[in-house]
Amino acid sequence: MYDLPQLSLKDKVSEQEWLTRVELAACYRLLVMHGWDDLIHTHVSARIPGTDALLINAFGLSFEEVTASNLVKIDIEGNILDEACPFNINPAGFTIHSAVHKARHEDQCAMHLHHPDTIAVASLKDGLRPYSQYSAFALASMAYHGYEGLAVEHDEIARLQADLGNANFMLLRNHGALTMGLTIGDAFMHMYDLVRACEIQVKLMASHAPIVEVDQSIIDGIKAQAAIVHTGQTGGQKTWPAMMRRVKRAYPNFDT
Repeated sequence: MYDLPQLSLKDKVSEQEWLTRVELAACYRLLVMHGWDDLIHTHVSARIPGTDALLINAFGLSFEEVTASNLVKIDIEGNILDEACPFNINPAGFTIHSAVHKARHEDQCAMHLHHPDTIAVASLKDGLRPYSQYSAFALASMAYHGYEGLAVEHDEIARLQADLGNANFMLLRNHGALTMGLTIGDAFMHMYDLVRACEIQVKLMASHAPIVEVDQSIIDGIKAQAAIVHTGQTGGQKTWPAMMRRVKRAYPNFDT
C-alpha cells in the first residue's frame, strides 16, 4: 500500500531525455533541501529539448521521493505518453504549467511554489517592493496573476498567458510564485531570488522601521548586470553545477 514502484529508465530513453530527468529530479530535491516543498503539492515541469514532451512529478509522491525514472512524461495537454507509467499527474497543477509552456516554447522549465513568504507578498496590494538586491532582480521581469480559485478551469489558461507575457517572475495573488527559465537551472535561480526577496520584505515589514528602497533606475539596468555577475550568461550557468553536486551528496540515488 505504501511502497513505490521501482522504475529504471536510464537505458530506455534518449540521452537528452535522461539528462533532463536527472536535472529535474535534482531540482525537486533542492526544493526539499531549502524547505520549499508543500507536502505533495506544487510542481516543476521541464520540456525535453528537441521535443514537445514535458516531464513533471507524479501526483502523490513527496519531493524527496522524486527520481529521474519516476518523473512522468506528458504532452502539452497533460496526456501521459508512456502507457506503462504507473503514476498520474495533478490536473489542477498542470493547468498552470500547460498555460506557460504553450506561451513560452523557448523556455525549458516552469517552477511553481507555495512558499509562505511568496504567498504573503503576493497577497499584498502593492506586491513585491524594491527593498533589496534580490527584489531588484525579480522586479526587472515581474508579472502578477489574480486568484481564481483552484487552477482547474480551462479558460484561466488564456488569462495566465496574458498576465505572464515575457516575464520570468510571477506572483500568483493569494497563491504563490512562478518562475520561468531557459534551463532548469535558470528557473531555480529565478525562484531563489524571488523567495529571498519575499523573505526579506516580510522581515522588513515586521520591523516597522523606515525602509530605503532601490531606485527604479537601478532596477531598469540590473537585468543586464545580473546576467554578468550574478548568474552567468543564463540564470543557472554558474550556480547550477554546484547545486547538482550538492544534491548528489545529500541524495546519492536521486539520479536512478
